[in-house]
Amino acid sequence: MSVSAIILGTLGLLLTFLPQEILAYIDSDAATLLPVILQLLGAAYLGFAMLNWMAKGNLIGGVYSRPVAIGNLAHFLISGLALLKAASNTEGSPALWVTGAIFITLALLFGYVTFTHPGKGVAKV
Repeated sequence: MSVSAIILGTLGLLLTFLPQEILAYIDSDAATLLPVILQLLGAAYLGFAMLNWMAKGNLIGGVYSRPVAIGNLAHFLISGLALLKAASNTEGSPALWVTGAIFITLALLFGYVTFTHPGKGVAKV
C-alpha cells in the first residue's frame, strides 16, 4: 500500500503541476495522448466512486476515516481550482464554471468534515 501510494502520489503531483513539460519531454502531441489520459481519469474517478460508496456507512470526521476525507478534499480542491482557472481563461464556458463551483463546494464540505468532530449526537446504525 505504501509503494502504491508513493507511486500514485508522485505521478499525481507531476501531472498536476507539470503537464506541458511532461508532454514536451515525451515529444508528443496532446491529441495523441488524449484517449489514454481520459481512460486514466475515468479509472481514477471509478476508483474514487467505489471508495466513497464503500465508505458511505462509516463515520467520517475528526480522526474517523480521515484518509477517505483527505483524499476527497485534495481531489475536489485541486480539480475545482483547475476548473475555475480554465473557466477564467476561456470565454463562454458556463459548464466549466458550474463544474468548478460544484467541485469547490464539495471541497469545502469535505474540508468541514475533515477538520471537525462528527458530534456526539450521531446515531449509530
